[in-house]
Amino acid sequence: MAEIKLKNKEIFPSDEVLATILGESFVAFKCLNDAFSLHEIIPEWNYYRDGNAWLCKMLFKKKNLGWISVCDGYFNITCYFTEKYIEKIEGSAISQSTKEAFYRAKPCGRLIPMTILVHNNQLPEDVVIMVLFKKGLK
Repeated sequence: MAEIKLKNKEIFPSDEVLATILGESFVAFKCLNDAFSLHEIIPEWNYYRDGNAWLCKMLFKKKNLGWISVCDGYFNITCYFTEKYIEKIEGSAISQSTKEAFYRAKPCGRLIPMTILVHNNQLPEDVVIMVLFKKGLK
């Protein structure tokens, strides 16, 4: 597992900071933010002492849709689901490879993480599909 960057509490993850750490994947990060604004999803950066790092929470109204963490040259997007949504996930437009990784993922308590890594300047289609799927759950 790669080390999460953005460990300094005093340095807010501005676009300039993120561009330096993410490199070419910053382009995909900006595309993700554009997609968020189209769907009324608000990215909220907070420093979390339990992990000693800045993480971005994806919010729709008060609903937490998932998390973004930043590593050297790429970022992760993770949405968490309970077991009761497995059937709905299987019937969703999320790619089979992402679903299979999700089925193999180690649960965190009662939550199962679905994580997508973005390593280049192309935002994988599954990222927006996954976040919008989570947004649509009741």
